[in-house]
Amino acid sequence: MGNVKISLRDLIRSEDILVVPGVYAPSVAMLAEKLGFKAVYLSGAALTGLLGIPDLGIITLTEVALFTRYITSKISIPLIVDADTGFGEVLNVERTVRELEDAGASAIQIEDQVLPKKCGHLPGKEVIPVEEMVEKIIMATKTRRSRDFLIIARTDARAVEGLEKAIERAKIYVEAGADIIFPEALESKEEFEIFARKVDAPLLANMTEFGKSPLLSVKELKDLGYKIVLFPVTTFRASMKASEKILKIIMEKGTQREDLDKLMTRSEFYELIRYYDYEKKDDLVSKLAKDLMARKRSLMTQ
Repeated sequence: MGNVKISLRDLIRSEDILVVPGVYAPSVAMLAEKLGFKAVYLSGAALTGLLGIPDLGIITLTEVALFTRYITSKISIPLIVDADTGFGEVLNVERTVRELEDAGASAIQIEDQVLPKKCGHLPGKEVIPVEEMVEKIIMATKTRRSRDFLIIARTDARAVEGLEKAIERAKIYVEAGADIIFPEALESKEEFEIFARKVDAPLLANMTEFGKSPLLSVKELKDLGYKIVLFPVTTFRASMKASEKILKIIMEKGTQREDLDKLMTRSEFYELIRYYDYEKKDDLVSKLAKDLMARKRSLMTQ
């Protein structure tokens, strides 16, 4: 978290509601920061999608930590990382926390699903016993080095055990030390309202597309009392759709010259990644090296 200018904990305290888009690559995270977002999210669904594999717990901690480092090295806003089930049992959670905190994450999300996990909005999910999730939360809170590294407990119990059981789990997870509660796949605005009324903790709402939850607006969720709103896979889905469109154009027309308005320009992208700053550094080092060698040659001829 060395590059982060303001901690996620402080943002949650200071902001009415935090709007957090999903990012799946450093350049997308840089774009989100440039546009004014104050935090971003590395979604397991988006990252597995980028790698061309399903979101079934197949991805490894090593891969997630690698992408976490890639992203946090390029931004100065907090990154929340989807850590699935903690990549295993309680001892795995210890390593997960260490690896992702060291990689620069500001928070991780751990869910109470059975492995192999599923997308939270698909049927057939199973949840682990409450006690097992409590153990994971306690391990996570005891392992973190900084109190500013937040633990988000996600419960998938709504689809398995019902709303009231999900609320019961959430309350226990708060007692275990979770900083934020993430109720996955609530099925109506009324359920979001009931959950917020009954669970006394900072709450996160997942506004993923094509799932079980209604797509409530940021204002609606703010009015209900939620502190964080995720749009976890929106940028990935948008980029895939845009790529599909331009690929069809190339296939059909044999050229993209009439559709350049659909593309980010070279100069826009170079500005985003600060391309010319790299050239300036290269030129400066080259000049310093040439000056040094010129002085050496001058001394040798004296």
